[in-house]
Amino acid sequence: METEGRYTLVGTLVLGVVALMTLAIIWLAGAADHIAYQTYSIYFKQQSLDGLAVGSAVKMRGIKVGVVDSYRFVQQDGEEAVSVTARVDEGVPVHQGAAAYIKRNLVTGIAAVEINNGPVSGVLLDDAPRGERYPVIAEGSSDIDKVATAVSRLAENGAAVLEKMNVLLSDDNQRAISQTLANLNELSGHLAANKASLDAAVQGIRDASDEFRFAGASISQAATRAEGSIVGVGDNANLALKEAVAAIGKLQKDATEITARIQQLSETGTLEITNVSRDVRTSADVLTNAGQRLSNPRAILFGPTEQQLGPGESLP
Repeated sequence: METEGRYTLVGTLVLGVVALMTLAIIWLAGAADHIAYQTYSIYFKQQSLDGLAVGSAVKMRGIKVGVVDSYRFVQQDGEEAVSVTARVDEGVPVHQGAAAYIKRNLVTGIAAVEINNGPVSGVLLDDAPRGERYPVIAEGSSDIDKVATAVSRLAENGAAVLEKMNVLLSDDNQRAISQTLANLNELSGHLAANKASLDAAVQGIRDASDEFRFAGASISQAATRAEGSIVGVGDNANLALKEAVAAIGKLQKDATEITARIQQLSETGTLEITNVSRDVRTSADVLTNAGQRLSNPRAILFGPTEQQLGPGESLP
């Protein structure tokens, strides 16, 4: 019975120790979950995550401030991306404007997430965007990526330059360049042979330019003198114009008076002509009557007959 009692006591003690260890593990695990961490999401679209794994370091200024908790493939804005969940010590301030990139050890190939913090004066990155569980740190680019991009662009530009050089140095272009060089050589030979003529032509051009310069100076002086003469002619013309205007005004006044006198004379002449016409008509009637009487002498001697009597007349 004592042996069984000891076994029972030992079993009870073992069970108690196991229970205590289990409770300690559970407590430690729960405490680990409640360690002061701040969780962030990072979406990598442009960078390779080669060498990055769960538990990889999250660094800021080269100092480890957290670990990679998980990652998964997602679709964001129609592009494939890798969503990395990073846990950062709560005591490390992450400001808005922070950017994360992959920093890889060139020897071991082990990658870590490097956070380039935002402006110190900025507010802390605490709020999660709509539809996100954690605050999101934007994707940045490392200096190596920038250098690689620059080298890639340099290689592309170099390839393009080499292709253009190949086109430039094609067989046809080489023949054309050779022909051009030959023409230039021939032209230089002609120029060297005709150096004296060229010197004379250049001297002639210089003499002509000097003559043009002297002629220009003479023309300028003549223009100055002509300007004075033109001003004097303009003054005389202005005076003559004023005299002509006065003469025209006087002529217009005389013409008006002459017109009035002619009109008056015309009216007087018309009246006199009318009177003369009337007198001439009366004289013509008298002469007509006298002629009629003279054409019949009998009527003059014995008087008119009964047929020649006018209205209201009677024989004596």
